[in-house]
Amino acid sequence: MPDKTPALDTVFPLPSPKPEVTRFLKERRSNLAKFMSEPGPSRADLAEILEISARVPDHRKLSPWRFLVFEGKSRETLGQHIASAFIADNPQLPLDRSVFESGRLLRAPTVIAVISSPVVCPRGTPEWEQILCAGAVCYNMLLAAQAQGFGAQWLTEWFAYDSRIQSVMGLKSQEKIAGFLYLGTALQPARERVRPDLSALIQYW
Repeated sequence: MPDKTPALDTVFPLPSPKPEVTRFLKERRSNLAKFMSEPGPSRADLAEILEISARVPDHRKLSPWRFLVFEGKSRETLGQHIASAFIADNPQLPLDRSVFESGRLLRAPTVIAVISSPVVCPRGTPEWEQILCAGAVCYNMLLAAQAQGFGAQWLTEWFAYDSRIQSVMGLKSQEKIAGFLYLGTALQPARERVRPDLSALIQYW
């Protein structure tokens, strides 16, 4: 009897090439937060960006991360805590440096902290995999924001590792800040930078 099993590509259509996506990925470059301005993402824009950000490989669907969104006054409030921590550690430095620190989050209209929040998995998903998942969320957010036409930069900087700032932000003991994502309107094109020599980094085993 003839084989009536349908071909796989009729059941699960094979993905077609998307040259525009390939071109976007090949040319992608982060925008500098210091060269961003209003407007930032609308609530609808932001909802879509966060939805796409969450669409990452996630072993056993643990969602080992969460978002803290800073807009408007909340950027200034966290900035005051950042400045206070900086002054406490550097009392000898001039006051204008603390003013600079207080304005860190004001460089872009929307700042999103991606919090790595690993969980205890009964089935044994390693914490390292969960941490990598949070990093993938950060990168997906860069792609999603830039695909919408916004400027985007992923930064940590010293205060992401400061326990006082982590406490103010409400982080739990097992949580860390994977990154602050600065989103806004780019005031200048992103500049290309030197890329690694892949021939020195690739091996076939």
